[in-house]
Amino acid sequence: MLEITELVAGYGRSDVLHGVSLTVPEDGVVCVLGHNGAGKSTLLRAALGLIRPSAGRVRLDGRDVTRLPAHRKVRAGLAYVPQGQQSFPQLTALENLRLVADGRGGDGARALDEALDLFPALRELAGRRAGLLSGGQRQQLAIARALITRPRLLLLDEPTEGIQPSVVAEIQRTILELAGRGGLSVLLVEQHIDFALRAAQRYHVLEAGRITSTGEGGEAARDRVREALTV
Repeated sequence: MLEITELVAGYGRSDVLHGVSLTVPEDGVVCVLGHNGAGKSTLLRAALGLIRPSAGRVRLDGRDVTRLPAHRKVRAGLAYVPQGQQSFPQLTALENLRLVADGRGGDGARALDEALDLFPALRELAGRRAGLLSGGQRQQLAIARALITRPRLLLLDEPTEGIQPSVVAEIQRTILELAGRGGLSVLLVEQHIDFALRAAQRYHVLEAGRITSTGEGGEAARDRVREALTV
């Protein structure tokens, strides 16, 4: 599905990633864990094309898409939910979703309805301005917006940051449900170890722009990951 090979990327003359390689399989959930400043968000931005790598390759279904701009990768089936529960605060929750749905033509209304089915709380909040929603509600809104595009690969950057535990559980349930249906892969960047390992089949620990540990996900990996993050 997605193959990242020896990726080097950063900002200006400063590299943040130093030869990162990982694979996200078809219908798989892969998480990247690490402390602040490890390069996790840079990895997602480089994969999407918001940052141009200085070396390495990004392949989607075997096709080299390293140099493709972000909008072309989105057309190819990538969707990105950045850190920070981003939304259009002056618009209602429903208006935020319709902005994306209207661009999908006849399929938009159905895609919007399916997104609301995944996050039922948003139906009750449809008429409320996004700027008045809680952080967890805005995060659900951001993920729902991305899902309306019917992506094949969802890039999630710190979806649990600053969110109450009940909403974290809801987001985790949704990710697992979507991946279980088939047709969607997820690359998840997280600091919340328990959430990430429950959601993902495979993990990678990123430190100072390099992968220092990797293995199968699941709760049994918790101690190994904690140890890797304390080295």
